[in-house]
Amino acid sequence: MIDTYSFSIFNFQFSILKNMFENLEIWWVTGAQLLYGGDAVVAVDGHSKEMVEGLNKSWNIPVKIVYKGTANSSKEVEDIMRAANNDNKCIGIITWMHTFSPAKMWIKGLQQLQKPLLHLHTQYNAEIPWDTMDMDFMNLNQSAHGDIEFGHICTRMRIARKVVVGYWKDADVQKKIAVWARVAAGVNDAHNVRCLMFGMNMNNVAVTDGDRVEFEQRLGYHVDYYPVSSLMEYFKKVTDKEADELVEEYKKLYTIKIDESGEKVYWEKVKNSAKAEIALRRVLKDEGATAFTTNFDDLGDADITAPDFCGFDQIPGLASQRLMQEGIGFGAEGDWKTACLYRTLWVMQQGMTKGCSFLEDYTLNFDGARSSSLQSHMLEVCPLIASDKPKLEVHFLGIGIRKQQTARLVFTSKTGYGIKATVVDLGNRFRLISQEVECIEPKPLPKLPVASALWIPQPNFEVGAGAWILAGGTHHSAFSYDINEEYWEDFAEILGIEYVRINKNTNISDFKQTLRNNEVYFMLNKALK
Repeated sequence: MIDTYSFSIFNFQFSILKNMFENLEIWWVTGAQLLYGGDAVVAVDGHSKEMVEGLNKSWNIPVKIVYKGTANSSKEVEDIMRAANNDNKCIGIITWMHTFSPAKMWIKGLQQLQKPLLHLHTQYNAEIPWDTMDMDFMNLNQSAHGDIEFGHICTRMRIARKVVVGYWKDADVQKKIAVWARVAAGVNDAHNVRCLMFGMNMNNVAVTDGDRVEFEQRLGYHVDYYPVSSLMEYFKKVTDKEADELVEEYKKLYTIKIDESGEKVYWEKVKNSAKAEIALRRVLKDEGATAFTTNFDDLGDADITAPDFCGFDQIPGLASQRLMQEGIGFGAEGDWKTACLYRTLWVMQQGMTKGCSFLEDYTLNFDGARSSSLQSHMLEVCPLIASDKPKLEVHFLGIGIRKQQTARLVFTSKTGYGIKATVVDLGNRFRLISQEVECIEPKPLPKLPVASALWIPQPNFEVGAGAWILAGGTHHSAFSYDINEEYWEDFAEILGIEYVRINKNTNISDFKQTLRNNEVYFMLNKALK
């Protein structure tokens, strides 16, 4: 039986799925030519329409596929690619060569294309009609011929693309297209993300810093500093009535747990958190931002001991948790790269049910084969990964510029396999790292009132943690139960950045060699350009 909290989360996620993807399109372009006459092109067109309609009706692919006709000449290809670039709804192109499509006619169009590309190597009919096949049938159905020709020109031109091979009606083929479609939606969204840094990244921390200009050039995300003093002006304008109404919403969604703070302090701190949430929402909306970072060393200059104090009592943990749930990217301690990556992760997995979150490596538990790493943060873990209804608690937080009691949602994560990912700036390139992990059941933490997850890096703690460190991974990550490394591979391929994976097949010697090979590849690639 689904509890009320889980049911409300499911409905919320489903409604967002419709909103995120319903106005997006993937364009389908079929390669053909006029060598075999107009009747052949009519047949190609009919087959293509049927295939696109079938894929849309399968419901396996979350973004609508729109058939854009056959491309029979260089000019037609170029016109379609230019149109795709200029259409905000179009997030990518699927190409399929129904018959033999001479690849030189694709050169100018591919030179123009700025959207993600998927090459589908399939065929209208599943099997060869052995008893009836004649020369006309064979000339018309030449995907084995045409797709290889198209693949050659893409490789010669160094065109990044995903190649999916198999019969178009097969669920596995449709699922591979769906992965790419979700990633293309994430890439499209990334180019519209504005991340606000409330304060800068923490002093002297290398991994959360980097080149924001190059980050936007390569990945699309725009990152801006935003004064905490300006955020405080929004906070001051939040009324008691607005905050009280939001607190009533909290009461319906979460288990109320009043502990050592006492009832009066508890509700004061919860109300302060509600005001922080309202203020953050308004800033993000007014600034057109879908990601943000905070820093517990920069919460405004106001003196919290003053009688007329008006501001955050601590970092806005509860607000960050709730905003993450709704798809706002978040990074602690000014980590703008993870804030942006979390936003993309959330977009990619819309409609999936297990959840995602920002997480941080905290402390280790050495226990032989079950050695693990505790994931948490001071306050900011997304309730989408909660195993049960979160508890709303108020406790002291003795870190940063304000050592105060403050509100947060407390829970432990679901168990099961998932994947964490991070992006790091290596100076000459960005590297995307993913790692498979197994979330396991933790022991109770009665004196640590924070949300947390406990996981075993794959293939085991020693190899998994060692490989992550060798790759230069961060202590922050964007984590998901729902997606796998195929998503991150497609993401890196589309953006042209380095990708390394850590999974059950990883061994340290081969992993080191992969890192060395990648270093040479990217250095030579940059030099050749």
